[in-house]
Amino acid sequence: MTDTSYLDWPFFEPRHRELALTLDAWAKRLVSQHHGHDIDAECRALVRALGADGWLSNAVGGREWGGATDAIDTRAICLIRETLARHSGLADFAFAMQGLGSGAISLAGTDKQKARYLTRVARGEAIAAFALSEAAAGSDVAAMSCAARADGSDYVLDGEKTWISNGGIADFYVVFARTGEAPGARGISAFIVDADTPGFEIAERINVIAPHPLARLRFTNCRVSETQRVGAPGEGFKVAMRTLDVFRTSVAAAAVGFARRALAEGFARATSRKMFNGVLSDFQLTQAKLAQMATTIDSAALLTYRAAWQRDQGRNVTKEAAMAKMVATEGAQQVIDAAVQLWGGLGVVSEMPVERLYREIRALRIYEGATEVQQLIIARELLRSVSQSPG
Repeated sequence: MTDTSYLDWPFFEPRHRELALTLDAWAKRLVSQHHGHDIDAECRALVRALGADGWLSNAVGGREWGGATDAIDTRAICLIRETLARHSGLADFAFAMQGLGSGAISLAGTDKQKARYLTRVARGEAIAAFALSEAAAGSDVAAMSCAARADGSDYVLDGEKTWISNGGIADFYVVFARTGEAPGARGISAFIVDADTPGFEIAERINVIAPHPLARLRFTNCRVSETQRVGAPGEGFKVAMRTLDVFRTSVAAAAVGFARRALAEGFARATSRKMFNGVLSDFQLTQAKLAQMATTIDSAALLTYRAAWQRDQGRNVTKEAAMAKMVATEGAQQVIDAAVQLWGGLGVVSEMPVERLYREIRALRIYEGATEVQQLIIARELLRSVSQSPG
C-alpha cells in the first residue's frame, strides 16, 4: 500500500510528479540488487548508480555544472529522498550526502570550484562530505575549535571534526574552521579539502545502529590553497546555515519516506495476520492505530513540502524547515514504533523491514540539528517576527 495521491498537491509541478514516479520504478529495480555487508562498497556502488542514471544531477545547482536545473530544486531533492527512503535507507543516504557534501559549493563556490567538483558529484564520480560537527560543537556550531590560519596564499588547518558522514570514503570534504575575523560564528570560513591532502587523516571510523560510512577526521598542519576557500573569509557560518536550510527540509522528506514504508508494512501485516477468527485489522484498536499513523504522515508531509515550495519561491524558510524536520522525524519515530508493534515478535527480528526502519529513523531526530534545537530555532524566529512587526 503506497499512496501517491500527495503528488497531486499544489506544491508540485508536473515535472515533480513524473520525477517521483520514474524514480520509484527505478528504485524497485535497483535497490533489490544491493544487499551487501560491505557498507563502504555499497555506498560507492549506489553513488555510481545514482550518478550514471542522472539522479544526482538534482543534488547540485547549475546546468553548466551538471545540475538538472539552474538552481537547487528543493522539492525535487525532497521527493527523491522520500522515494529512496521508502526503498532503502542507504540509498537515501548516498543521494543526500552528495547534495549536502557539495551544497556549499553549489551555493557559494567559484566557477572554478564548481567545474572541478560539482560536475563529478553529479556524475557519481566523486563522493562529497560536509565536515561541520566537532566533539564539543555539534548543535552549537559557533563553539568550534578546528582552526585555519592564513599563511601567505595558503591556509593551514589544525583540529578535528567528528560524526562526519561519508568519512573514510569521500573524495573531498567541505570543512568549516575558525579563521578569527570576528568572535563566535562570524569568524568561521569554509574550505574544500581533498582526501589525499597531506596532513589530513581519518582518525577513527564510527559504527552506529543504522550502518553508514561515518568517521572522525583529524587535520595536522594541513595546508590548502586560498583558492579552496568557499565564500569570503569569515562567511563560513552563513554558508553552512544556507546549506542546512536546503537539506534540513530534505531530512524531513526522508523521515516521511521511512514513515510511509512503515505504514505500508503495518497495513500489510494488520490485514493478513490471522487472529481470533479474523484478522488484526478487524479490531478497532488496530484501526485507530492505522488512522493515527496515516494522519501523522500527512501532517509531516504537508509541512515538509510547504517548506520546500517556499524555498523554491525564494523565501527564507528557517522556521518552516525547522518545523518540518521536527514534526516529520518525531512523527516518523511514532509511526515506525506502531508498525513494529503491529508486527509483534517479528517486528524486532534483525533485518526485517520494520526493524531496519526502527534503527534508521533514530538518527534523523539528531543530525542536522536535534529536535530540541529545532524548537529553539522556531521560537527564536517567532520572537523575532513579533519584535519586528509594527505596533
